[in-house]
Amino acid sequence: MNRYREEELLEEEQQKKDKKKEKTVEVKTKKEEKKAKAKKEEAEDLEILELKAEVAKLSDLYLRTLADAENFKKRINDERTRERKYASQSLLEKLVNVTDIFDKAVNSNVDDEKLKNFLIGFQMINKNIQDILEEEGVSKIESLGKIFDPKVHHAVETVNDEEKEDNIIVQERQTGYYYKDRILRPALVVVNKINNEDNKEEEKNE
Repeated sequence: MNRYREEELLEEEQQKKDKKKEKTVEVKTKKEEKKAKAKKEEAEDLEILELKAEVAKLSDLYLRTLADAENFKKRINDERTRERKYASQSLLEKLVNVTDIFDKAVNSNVDDEKLKNFLIGFQMINKNIQDILEEEGVSKIESLGKIFDPKVHHAVETVNDEEKEDNIIVQERQTGYYYKDRILRPALVVVNKINNEDNKEEEKNE
């Protein structure tokens, strides 16, 4: 009887140990599962952050590429507009050289009446040519009596006239022309240059 009781007690004790062991294993398993889950979530969060960074990078690259494409398109359109706007420039550069000679020829002072009458017809033609040039955007650069401007005037000679202002254009050797907002041909001019160093020397001597 005692023997059976002892066996029952041993069996109960063994069962308790087994249950405790199972419980310990279960707790350990849950901890490991929880740790694995946390690690997995951390990895997923990191992956999400990397994906967000990649998306932001691609989005920035897309916007830059789009802006570059728009700028390129705008530049091409501007170049085409300029090409259309100034398409006749090369022809007009050559034409003004010819019209200058023609203008001087038909406006020459002559004594012969027949020749004067003959030139009247050419003067009318010359006037028509000048009107066409003006319609195309060609206009003369004002020079005589104006302040010398290196942007539109080219000085071929200087003089020293104390009675006139310094840097004033006193003679035009060749007419200059604008073509719309560009310089088609600069004017060739003679400019008055007062020698300021001589004036300063004179003032010192006085």
